[in-house]
Amino acid sequence: MSELASAARTERGEGPGGSGLRAEADLVARVLEVRVVAGQRVAEGEELVLLESMKMEIPVLAGRAGSVAEVAVAVGAAVQPGDLLVLLSAD
Repeated sequence: MSELASAARTERGEGPGGSGLRAEADLVARVLEVRVVAGQRVAEGEELVLLESMKMEIPVLAGRAGSVAEVAVAVGAAVQPGDLLVLLSAD
């Protein structure tokens, strides 16, 4: 996997109350697909969102298993580094 793709998958920071994990954009991109909905359970490594930047498709993967607490983006949205994409809650 390229450095660009792995950089886009990074999940950082705890959510409200320290119980969640934020999946954030690490680069300027456009949302091609949102593959999860609020309330959905996801496995570690499952694709949450598909981004497009510089004609490359970049999957954003779950850093751990949990439930989707919030989906903060929609298809077609432009995102900047640090923008929240998905908030996962711990199981």
